Amino acid sequence: MDCRDRRYRKTYFAVDNRLYAFVQFDRPKIENHLLTHESMKKRKSGFTLSGKNLAAGNRIFLYVATRFFLRYNEKNGGRKQMKILLTAINAKYIHSNLAVYNLRAYAAHYAKGMADSDTVEIGEYTINNQMEDILEGIYKAKPDVLMFSCYIWNIAFVEELAEEFHKLRPEVPVWVGGPEVSYETESFLREHPQITGVMIGEGEKTFCELAEYYAGKSRRDKEKQKIQETQRTGEGKSTEERSKPGEIPGIAYRNGDEIIFTAPREMLDLSDIPFCYDKAGDFKNRIIYYESSRGCPFSCSYCLSSVEKQLRFRDAELVKKELQFFIDREVPQVKFVDRTFNCNHAHAMEIWSYIKEHDNGITNFHFEISADLLREEELALIGTMRPGLIQLEIGVQSTNGATIKEIHRTMQLERLKEVVKEVQKHENIHEHLDLIAGLPFEDYDTFAKSFDEIYELRPNQLQLGFLKVLKGSYMYEHAKEYEIEYHSRPPYEVLKTKWLPYEDVLKIRQVEEMLEVYYNSGQFEITMKVLGVLFKSAFFMFQELGKYYERNGYFGMSHARIRRSEILLEFIKETFAGDITAGEQRNITETGKKADHLEILDIIKESLIFDLYYRENCKSRPAWAKDLSVWKQVTRAYCKNGKQSHVECFSYRFPDKGERVLKELPKRAGKPLYALFDYTDRDPLDHQAKVTWIMEDEDAGLCSH
Repeated sequence: MDCRDRRYRKTYFAVDNRLYAFVQFDRPKIENHLLTHESMKKRKSGFTLSGKNLAAGNRIFLYVATRFFLRYNEKNGGRKQMKILLTAINAKYIHSNLAVYNLRAYAAHYAKGMADSDTVEIGEYTINNQMEDILEGIYKAKPDVLMFSCYIWNIAFVEELAEEFHKLRPEVPVWVGGPEVSYETESFLREHPQITGVMIGEGEKTFCELAEYYAGKSRRDKEKQKIQETQRTGEGKSTEERSKPGEIPGIAYRNGDEIIFTAPREMLDLSDIPFCYDKAGDFKNRIIYYESSRGCPFSCSYCLSSVEKQLRFRDAELVKKELQFFIDREVPQVKFVDRTFNCNHAHAMEIWSYIKEHDNGITNFHFEISADLLREEELALIGTMRPGLIQLEIGVQSTNGATIKEIHRTMQLERLKEVVKEVQKHENIHEHLDLIAGLPFEDYDTFAKSFDEIYELRPNQLQLGFLKVLKGSYMYEHAKEYEIEYHSRPPYEVLKTKWLPYEDVLKIRQVEEMLEVYYNSGQFEITMKVLGVLFKSAFFMFQELGKYYERNGYFGMSHARIRRSEILLEFIKETFAGDITAGEQRNITETGKKADHLEILDIIKESLIFDLYYRENCKSRPAWAKDLSVWKQVTRAYCKNGKQSHVECFSYRFPDKGERVLKELPKRAGKPLYALFDYTDRDPLDHQAKVTWIMEDEDAGLCSH
């Protein structure tokens, strides 16, 4: 090996795995010297070689030699160490990218000839970072190989970053991987000439072999053996030829104008992937993503998991050991990315049992499940868990039978409802139910029915999403058949379908925004329960509220909580104070039709006040709020925690936490009711304050209930 650096007039070379530095000094009386790396390792303040001290030249010589030694060492046989930068651009700061950590861990454990895992670095950013800041960070990292993890939320960032970085460092190979580039790969590479290649599908072993390739090492023991055999017989390719990227399965790369696809990569045993978080640094305020299985037993047509037919599980003992790592460090949340965690009952029971037995009182575990698959023993187990220990995300997507059949989804709807209600009885698990708008055979009316049917279950959150037509999915392949038009750019959300025109999509988007603001935020919990007595259809209620926002120009504006309350009160006043329209007649309950509109307004005013203080001790109060000084004596008597508590006077008694659905409007009390909000004792599921009702008793005076 001969490497020359003209700035210092020196030459490095290796002989028999010994590294030598030949340095030419311009200073008088300083001769040229031959220095081995072994002497460099023994250096102290001065440097003795061949019985001579380099004296004044020592400083210059040591700088030159040390600079070289940091880049060349005995362990890698004199090769230049490669820095591979795995770049993750997350949707939020609190997220972590499981993929890049898995890639680094796998390469550190299995790569042959890599100097150490430090040659693979991770750079994490978010889509909220400025593009220029990310580019600067990548450039200053000085990678020899740059790789990006690609998803629908970051692909636009990746494309731009790769293009700009290539202008600055055109000699650096740029690779990408992930679901967003694993389909229609050839067109992606042709559209982005700055991209060197794509890792297709499962990436751990593929990345490991690419790292070996770029480090100049053999990729696999089998290949080494084949090379040796062919060299002994004088047949086959040379070592140099065998080390080309074309020998690495699971990639597509460019060779001049040609795009070359190698053989598909075989699926991994998940238990072979080393634990990736032991060097992940600080977990504070971060969500940790973890997988105990890959693949899915179902074939939902909109989902890429249906493409991966083989369902695999990580060894349960290994999973428990790794979960203990998070538990010991009191990680706030561990989110399992398993597509259907409970599809294997034994696997789910073993892990849930371990989590319950080793609960640290802090860590929360999130699971995506199929509710209708839960058995009685599983329900019994999770029913005894600490409130907040786990949360469940349950995909419903639609209650329309024709839609469920067409998207190849297997679901027993009535069983799902039973399970959701059973879980709610224990009030210890946060439930998150999902719906998708824009699916085949789902029009506006059937979607409204699906919405109302699931809303009646009163989950902690109801996620209303829109169909994303993902490359590689069955839905993508049959988009023309369904007359689906969708955005050309990520996230490829539906614009219209054969059954759902764009006008209806826009109306559903308004419903979705109102749902997020007034239901999923948890900031209007009691008021939503009261409105449930007045409106037959929650979908209709959110639809009309959205129309009210649009008429008054409220969309696109930033509103504080109190202003949101004022707008809702305005909407209720407009709806019930005047003549009820024909559409409203169909969707407003008999109670809503018969009740005096002034009484309705009084109840809503108080429920909105209750909601404001349910979440926090408000610094300001709405215009209709009562004068606090009227009950200042009650406040002095019961508010022992200062600003960590609050007393409010009401004329109506509002429902307790366990009462998810009201059957009638709250009744006006004969005497003032006082609610004590304690912010030091919050509900672990929704973080609302603990509420104690204080009532006047003729004999005992004030007493709490």
